[in-house]
Amino acid sequence: MEEDDIRVPVYLITGFLESGKTSFINKTVRQDYFQIPQATLIISTEEGEEEYDSADLTKYRTFVQDIESEEEFTYEKLCEFERDVHPGRVLLELNPLWGVRKAEELKLPEGWGIVQEIVNVDAVTYPVYRVNMKSLFTEMFANTDLVIFNRCKEDMQLSDFRRGIKVTNPACELAFEGTDGEMIDLFQDTLPYDMDADVINIEDCDYGIFYVDMQDDPEKYEGKTVHFRGKVKKPSGLGSKRFALGWSAMTCCADDVQFIGYICASPDAPKYAEGDWVEITAKVEIRHLMAYRGKGPVFRVQEISRCEAPESDLVYFN
Repeated sequence: MEEDDIRVPVYLITGFLESGKTSFINKTVRQDYFQIPQATLIISTEEGEEEYDSADLTKYRTFVQDIESEEEFTYEKLCEFERDVHPGRVLLELNPLWGVRKAEELKLPEGWGIVQEIVNVDAVTYPVYRVNMKSLFTEMFANTDLVIFNRCKEDMQLSDFRRGIKVTNPACELAFEGTDGEMIDLFQDTLPYDMDADVINIEDCDYGIFYVDMQDDPEKYEGKTVHFRGKVKKPSGLGSKRFALGWSAMTCCADDVQFIGYICASPDAPKYAEGDWVEITAKVEIRHLMAYRGKGPVFRVQEISRCEAPESDLVYFN
């Protein structure tokens, strides 16, 4: 459905049990900026430690409906809610075990449409869940617009958390909330390479950090000269004097590998074939390209040569 055709915006809010979904919704619906003349419908799909005070929520024209089992999570059930509440907005608090992809693909009542996806994450349990439930996390993060880490502490590796998500979904926003409930200012990573060097040398083990940092703040690399190695890719549409150079990233399992790289420009490009490993020294330009669907880096190659492939061509973000 086109955004202009959406009459009832649906906010899909997910995260594992006790990740802070209900707290987030309870706080949000009571904010002045969130009030609308029409009714707000909260669809709750699991019971956690915190509950909704239905009587109090009516002060904010907000009504709660429960779905107790995955089998009840159907188009017909949502139509029943539409008839009963006539909402102007829906907050769907989704149990991720039911499948985020299923919710994205589920037929919705006429005029309803998902406009934003939000994932709540308990920073304390995240490392364990990430190791043991990688595929579920990857599905949650794939199309999300915002990831909120709560219960963050100073000694946590927040930069590692961010990198693990950014490789799955570079466009999503991240927020970090401390144990006091206050938002933590977006931190600056300490990069493992010297940004002030005449030539910024990117070691193999640091390519993932380089890739994510370039995604976050490409302008700071404008005019810089970099040196790294990677695998050549030649997707259609780049022309004879351009190629993509990068590594493969494993985001959750051996079956979930994607190429992450950037476009290089060189008159010698025709000499190199798909799959060749090369090392380059190149100057970074930020340009509008159709391949990026907007602005992105172009590496103007100054030096290029074939090199040996690494023992493993995978970048990990765990």
